[in-house]
Amino acid sequence: MNPEKVVFGFFIVMALTLNFGFFLGDMDNPEHHHVYELVAAIFVNLAATILKFGDRSQVGAVLLATSLVADLQLFIAALVWGISIHVTGTGLTETIMASIVSLSGGALLANIVSVQLLVIETAMLRR
Repeated sequence: MNPEKVVFGFFIVMALTLNFGFFLGDMDNPEHHHVYELVAAIFVNLAATILKFGDRSQVGAVLLATSLVADLQLFIAALVWGISIHVTGTGLTETIMASIVSLSGGALLANIVSVQLLVIETAMLRR
């Protein structure tokens, strides 16, 4: 067993599960989506992105692209959250919360593609 592959797979799957945990719940209810869960999803997605920089294959390029998409979506979600609370002062209205959750849903989709690619790549490996 290759410890590097274990760590790589761990961060990819953990990014997906944290993002799913944040996404789950009523879309417009701020009580169902905690800010620390979004922060954890961002940090684990960043770690997964950094780990993907070492892969020079075509699949590695697509894995990196999916990770960059997820990072961008989650950063924008955090930016919307921060602006709505600290800049505009409107707070987390139903509309703003729905936008934040929608952005995390896009990141979730990118993470699902990333995990599917990892599973396909692993299944294609010959022993």
